[in-house]
Amino acid sequence: MESPFEMPFIKTELPGPEARKVLEKDQKYVSQSYTRVYPFVIKRGRGVWVEDVDSNRFLDFTSGIAVLNTGHCHPEIVKAIQQQAEEFIHMSGTDFYYDIQSTLAQRLSGITPGPKEKRVFFGNSGAEAIEAALKLARYHTRRPRVLAFLGAFHGRTMGALSLTASKVIHEKGFSPLVPGITHIPYAYCYRCPYHLDYPECDIACVDWIREDLFKRSIPPEEVAAIFVEPIQGEGGYIVPPPEFHQKLYRLAKEFGILFVADEVQTGMGRTGKMMAIEHWGVVPDIIALAKGIASGMPLGATVSQAEVMDWVPGSHASTFGGNPISCRAALKTIELLESGLIENAAMMGDYLFGKLRELQNRFELIGEVRGKGLMIGVELVKDRERKVKAIEERNRIIQACFEKGLLILGCGENSIRLIPPLIITRREVDLALSILEEVFKRV
Repeated sequence: MESPFEMPFIKTELPGPEARKVLEKDQKYVSQSYTRVYPFVIKRGRGVWVEDVDSNRFLDFTSGIAVLNTGHCHPEIVKAIQQQAEEFIHMSGTDFYYDIQSTLAQRLSGITPGPKEKRVFFGNSGAEAIEAALKLARYHTRRPRVLAFLGAFHGRTMGALSLTASKVIHEKGFSPLVPGITHIPYAYCYRCPYHLDYPECDIACVDWIREDLFKRSIPPEEVAAIFVEPIQGEGGYIVPPPEFHQKLYRLAKEFGILFVADEVQTGMGRTGKMMAIEHWGVVPDIIALAKGIASGMPLGATVSQAEVMDWVPGSHASTFGGNPISCRAALKTIELLESGLIENAAMMGDYLFGKLRELQNRFELIGEVRGKGLMIGVELVKDRERKVKAIEERNRIIQACFEKGLLILGCGENSIRLIPPLIITRREVDLALSILEEVFKRV
């Protein structure tokens, strides 16, 4: 997809006069629960570029929070949406049939790991995909308990929120949450509240589940599922050690527990494979998808092994889930991903990762670079040895990048995340790196 722009271009103060009008209206009429970190007001987007209402131009390394894997307004996605809108816009797949929904389910069954037959439940978002997975896990196993991980983000609806444990603000004021959910450490020991003293502490938390949790607190025969992000997103873009998911999967199978992979942010080519869990050779019982699945159209999908999705009519449904326009966009998205975008994500991700490691050697503020494909986190620290978190510095870097025409976001307490569209070119990666380097020099 050819880029319409050459460089970021900031022509007004930020926010500009037109943006300030929108901000004032937003402040008055829109819920202030949203987490905007800088005053960017979009007017149009093309590829990896966005323009605000004051004609300032930015390089987008957020992809609308890892949604626009095919870039802004990809012409083939736009055409697919237009064609479907001219045929029919809605009929509700919960009460009626349309071919495009079952065709998409067939395609999702084919691109997700595992040779077994699968079934798909369609919703509108990642949170809805997780809610469906939670309900399905309890329904199928007839077990009440669920395990999730500290640092995890699974969404903000009540079931998804109950699985989430990345920031206390998400839960503050909303108790009681869904009962029966226990949070456990995720891989890296310096984030582990239990300070487990094992030779291989990075994966000792899996042993701890068997040897401690299942013997002292949680009967394993009461656990329906383990929910896990292949790479933790909001928690800081944490990539687990190679053995972690495999060991966790074996533990789940030992006790008849379902392995549920939250691929909402990591799936659909983002990490250089269609599903991130493929990096570890694990076949989940249930996969939750959203974000990049339909190139910006609202769609969530819960993909399950067929024998697991055994609920009966009326057990769960969604009026708008799997709406025909979103399904059409998703089918075209899969086609584009398979035509070279996944390979580009892997190639450009390796290039970006390598360049960031070079910056790490030059700037003490960069404590760690981690990720896969075009899902890369940069953790910022004041002291590498003691891992003192550079929280304020992280926030200043995000703001400074915005002022120079580069959109990035944070994750965890002290990391930035780089998640550009998968159509990104080396030249555009270099542009982003030049801005980052300049900002690091300043900060």
